[in-house]
Amino acid sequence: MHKAILFNFMVDKDNNQIKVERSFNAPLDLVWDAWTKADILDQWWAPKPWRAETKYMDFREGGYWHYAMVSPENEKHWSRADYLAINHQKYFAAIDGFADEAGKPNNTLPRNKWENNFIDKGEQTQVNILLTFNSLTDLETIIQMGFKEGFTAGLENLDLYIETQFKLRKQNKISNMARVSTYLNFPGNTEEAFNFYKKVFRSEFINGIQRFGELPADPNHPPIAEEVKKMVLHIELPIMDGHILMGTDAPKEMGFTVTKGNNMHIQIEPESREEAKRLFDELSEGGKVEMPIQDMFWGAYYGSFQDRFGVNWMINFQNK
Repeated sequence: MHKAILFNFMVDKDNNQIKVERSFNAPLDLVWDAWTKADILDQWWAPKPWRAETKYMDFREGGYWHYAMVSPENEKHWSRADYLAINHQKYFAAIDGFADEAGKPNNTLPRNKWENNFIDKGEQTQVNILLTFNSLTDLETIIQMGFKEGFTAGLENLDLYIETQFKLRKQNKISNMARVSTYLNFPGNTEEAFNFYKKVFRSEFINGIQRFGELPADPNHPPIAEEVKKMVLHIELPIMDGHILMGTDAPKEMGFTVTKGNNMHIQIEPESREEAKRLFDELSEGGKVEMPIQDMFWGAYYGSFQDRFGVNWMINFQNK
């Protein structure tokens, strides 16, 4: 049974601020991703029948989000949010305002500071939003432009997205129960391929798209190239009868070579670390090990290999 949704919208003219308190029936990580990943923001940020379209996003302190609100007639109103501070899954602040298509801020229209605080409430996540304007005139201009109505509609879009994704998450991976999936590798066009599969199977990605640019910096490895940062690190799509199609880009810049025949793996997710090791050792006997089974940076105990018959396998045990 879902808990009631909290929604308070307060205008504080004395301090040139708008304060919003909003709860969502989903865990913190899912709500945080919905506010900080471009492919998810594009799904809910604009009130229907408008849609949001991201041109560029770099979610880090000093980075920015450049996006457009697109009308049904394809008229585009551009905006830019510059990120000031980020505390993962707790807080972020940004300066937001109108811009042109090149990303240059439009200083003739109001800009404001966004501050979002995320509060984990178990079955719910509460987001407290504080918008601070330079002047009362700027605040009143935004209100007159229909900010409350548009933002409320966008949050309702987010409710629908979260409900769908949380349902998929519960259906597809709620524990360490064993499951089997198909894992695909692409030379750089994973997103294009999965958008095609998404259309065919009329499904939605589980937890959006994770990109190489989201990986933490590793002093033992060279920096990730800019063209690689936008590539897909991991994506999941339910296709039929509970089966999950997963994928990643295998960029040549990182030493990978993708050819037809080596770009598909059967992925097994056992219930325990011990079972993962047993499966890896027995299935890979007489085959060719690509990645010895070991603890990986994303929190999994993982290995990959081609068995003696030429079939590609991935063994992945991850605590939930």
